[in-house]
Amino acid sequence: MPTFKTGRVVSILNEREGLQRVTVDLGAGLENAFVLTQLTGDVSLGSNVVVNTTAVQLGLGTGGWHVIHWNLDRAELSEKGPGHIMKLRYTSLQVDAGSAEESYPELLDANDIGGMPVVYVPLHSQLPAAVLGIRSISPRARIAYVMTDGAALPIAFSDLVASLRERSLIDATVTSGHAFGGDFEAVSAPAALLAAKIAGECDVAVVGMGPGIVGTGSKFGHTGVEGVSWLDTARALGGVPVASLRVSFADERVRHQGVSHHTLNSLSTLGADGVHVVVPMIGGEEESRIRSDLHAAGIDQRHKIVSAIAPDILGAFAEHNLEVGSMGRPASADPVLFLAAGAAGAYAAQRIPAES
Repeated sequence: MPTFKTGRVVSILNEREGLQRVTVDLGAGLENAFVLTQLTGDVSLGSNVVVNTTAVQLGLGTGGWHVIHWNLDRAELSEKGPGHIMKLRYTSLQVDAGSAEESYPELLDANDIGGMPVVYVPLHSQLPAAVLGIRSISPRARIAYVMTDGAALPIAFSDLVASLRERSLIDATVTSGHAFGGDFEAVSAPAALLAAKIAGECDVAVVGMGPGIVGTGSKFGHTGVEGVSWLDTARALGGVPVASLRVSFADERVRHQGVSHHTLNSLSTLGADGVHVVVPMIGGEEESRIRSDLHAAGIDQRHKIVSAIAPDILGAFAEHNLEVGSMGRPASADPVLFLAAGAAGAYAAQRIPAES
């Protein structure tokens, strides 16, 4: 059951389109909260608010802030959306987000993405690495980020996406399923990829969930299993399915050391054969471990194991002043995770059709 409290907004920490971060007084000192303005409108200093406190009470990480549920000083909120397609359906925060098809009729009968490479990244933190990998090979490519609904639903919540947009490193965003707030809204995976290609006029798409992957520790009880269906969809629509590995040599959890069990279980068991699985050419014991893990899981029997040189991802992060980390660790503490995504991006860039 969710938990709610009432309180008062004491300060506004920062704000951008779709998001405010604030401090609230709930009776026990100042606490952090965020406001999804597309759903509830904005708040001001002194606003009396209803706050969902569930995430903090559960001790969650990425989602460990309070969420403003309603501004009690507002008698009503009325702002017409772009269409009739609802997201967060049948909840008290359902919103008329619309869909790309309502603005781009050429999508209505579309069924092909024309050879567009589609990179799936298992973790949101790998997004900038994949993007910079693409840019290292094809600096003028138009890149779409397609955000799934496997984790955070509002794209406004992602600091990484905001940073990539500010630096013109991604050109279009698509929010799929119940994720919302992208440049283009999509109801399904194929609709999202078609929107990226046709409405966004993009040459390559990077697909991945927003911040906060959900997992139970079981073989398939995690939202990363969505990756194989996205890769299958990319192939079915005439694209090139490219899998970035989730790999770590810093994670203390045995199941995520080397190639994560998320990647191994999904690619070895689910989906169709023939995904382009990219191994970063980093040499030494780490690359040997990656190849050994893929072989032991039988992934080299089902899929195309390909190699790619990753650009200097940590250097690229510094060059663009991007602060990137994962699981509480800075990128420098677990570089192979980001080199894997950078290599996948570089490989995908090499497969952009010549006419793009």
